[in-house]
Amino acid sequence: MKEKLTKITITVIMFIIGLVFLMPFLWMLSASLKSEIEVFAYPIQWIPNEWRWDNYAQVWSGDFPLYYWNSIKVTLATTFISVTVSTMAAYGFSKIQFTGRNIIFLLVLATFMIPAQAILVPQFMLYMYLDLFDTHLGLILLNSFSVLGTFMLRQFFVGIHDDYIASAKIDGAGQFTIFRKVAVPLVLPAISTYAILRFIWTWNDYQGPLIFLRSDHLSTIQVGIARFTSMSGEIYSLIMAGTMSAILPLLIIFFIGQKYVLEGIALGGVKG
Repeated sequence: MKEKLTKITITVIMFIIGLVFLMPFLWMLSASLKSEIEVFAYPIQWIPNEWRWDNYAQVWSGDFPLYYWNSIKVTLATTFISVTVSTMAAYGFSKIQFTGRNIIFLLVLATFMIPAQAILVPQFMLYMYLDLFDTHLGLILLNSFSVLGTFMLRQFFVGIHDDYIASAKIDGAGQFTIFRKVAVPLVLPAISTYAILRFIWTWNDYQGPLIFLRSDHLSTIQVGIARFTSMSGEIYSLIMAGTMSAILPLLIIFFIGQKYVLEGIALGGVKG
């Protein structure tokens, strides 16, 4: 009886904490469907008197679809390249023996200690020299090589027993075949977890597009919302409608990929 009461108490506490975390999101959803007067009503009126779906129509009537498409294109390309490069690098640093492997990995890992803001000026100058400034290609390459992704995935590849690799080599498989057919399937939950995280990080990136893009038609959704805010005169109902539209892909990705995230966490727990 005591154990059951403890579980019920913990469940209630977790429910309350979860509700507290959800309240800003629920307010944003509610505000996006209200008139401007109702947004600032006190006490908060969670259910609008009149559902203002035209807020979304007004947001999407301008350049918002273009910003949305730019973000989708940049985010998908960046995620694909980053996951591919990080997975291959992680496999190489964990399962392929070569001279200086550990030293090179430590040097790569050491770059993670350098703040991103500290290298903005060299990156900017390099992009100008390579003619990558104000291009989507430059923005994609900016986040396509992740030390964190390589380190994270390497820890999972290290957990693969070497007997799997040795058995594949005995059967005549090369390194690429072993990587594609043996190693990757074993750590697929971890790769999926990193892919979801990289998608979220890239979609929410504001600093990169702000600094490395100048043309309005190349802007991503985060910069687009900032420009929309300044043009709309801080009409919060429209801002919330734009923000809700911006986070919709993140919600879809989370609900689709939460299974793989949980599997990745479980895999890490078992390995540890």
